[in-house]
Amino acid sequence: MKLSLKQLAVYLFLLAIGGGAGLFGSHYLLPQNSSFQQLKNVTIALPPESVVPNSPNGAIVGNGGDNVNFIATAVQKVGPAVVRINATRRVANPISDALKNPLLRRFFGEDEQPIPQERIERGTGSGFILSEDGQLLTNAHVVADTDTVLVTLKDGRTLEGKVVGVDSMTDVAVVKIKANHLPTVKLGNSKNLIPGQWAIAIGNPLGLDNTVTIGIISATDRTSTQVGVPDKRVSFIQTDAAINPGNSGGPLLNAQGEVIGVNTAIRADAQGLGFAIPIETAARIANELFTKGRVEHPFLGIEMADLSPTRKQQINQENQLNIQQDVGVVIKGVTDDSPAKQGGLVAGDVIQKVNGQPVKTSAQVQKLVESSKVGDILAIEVNRSGKIQTFKVQSGTYPKK
Repeated sequence: MKLSLKQLAVYLFLLAIGGGAGLFGSHYLLPQNSSFQQLKNVTIALPPESVVPNSPNGAIVGNGGDNVNFIATAVQKVGPAVVRINATRRVANPISDALKNPLLRRFFGEDEQPIPQERIERGTGSGFILSEDGQLLTNAHVVADTDTVLVTLKDGRTLEGKVVGVDSMTDVAVVKIKANHLPTVKLGNSKNLIPGQWAIAIGNPLGLDNTVTIGIISATDRTSTQVGVPDKRVSFIQTDAAINPGNSGGPLLNAQGEVIGVNTAIRADAQGLGFAIPIETAARIANELFTKGRVEHPFLGIEMADLSPTRKQQINQENQLNIQQDVGVVIKGVTDDSPAKQGGLVAGDVIQKVNGQPVKTSAQVQKLVESSKVGDILAIEVNRSGKIQTFKVQSGTYPKK
């Protein structure tokens, strides 16, 4: 259909104010009241001719020799099992919605629809192979709102993948391709990570397949609120290994080439900050998605905050409480008709233990709850106005939005 001169003018105007397609193969986190900043690719340069501590066989890292260092060894092991995932999805066209405005409709005939109501959005992400028969793990936001994807292996083959399950709460998804005798990754342990340990990221940033970046573990147990995604239920690994658009869903490795995390997010307002889902969480969610197609998250229905002398005063003022402790995990609010409400917990309770395990932060409480199963009875010990009490709370299923 040909557009009139007026139609073309309106179309170009709308493109200027709101058009454009988004790349969803990476996950940018923007804090409130901040503008987007382009993230630069930052890597760590290893000193020439130096021996890397704790590296296999004390491998020498240098520019002049032929020795294979621990990074190259790890990449050789895992690289063949890292895949590129191309996904497409139909999304509402904001330009089409804008044309519903009566002030703009007069430029077009009433029966005309000059702009498509939907547009195709394409994105590229990463993933890695868990089993020889084609079970893949990636991020939920990489394959969101689509049933099939194209999976490209390192050997050049491109296969259609079926999205078996997606869990938006942890940003984990699983895909199945029809193939056999595929290379696989080896899963490691992220429970005892120490800041300063080596971290290796492999993925397909900006469509550049099997790109490797190196850094360290910067921190562990970052809460979803600290990372900027309060709707997630993950304690993230923080790394300064460069993570760029397209890295999402790729593996984060230790020095031995074992997967310790799933690269999932970068903050657009800072350089050298990347976050990964601990592999224990990702593997557990992936197993449930492959076996049941869905994941049930345990739910108590409490809003928590970590106490400090300054924070205590603020919480007391905002919630009309009278908390006396300077440290601990305070319950700021309890959801109506929730397991916590039925179990007897109230705002102002300061959590001391969960199932006998002492807790000092809300992240520890969340991790203990998340590691339980729906229907489990949790013993929550609290300090209520100076008196220690224990309440039995049976966890429910996290409500669907």
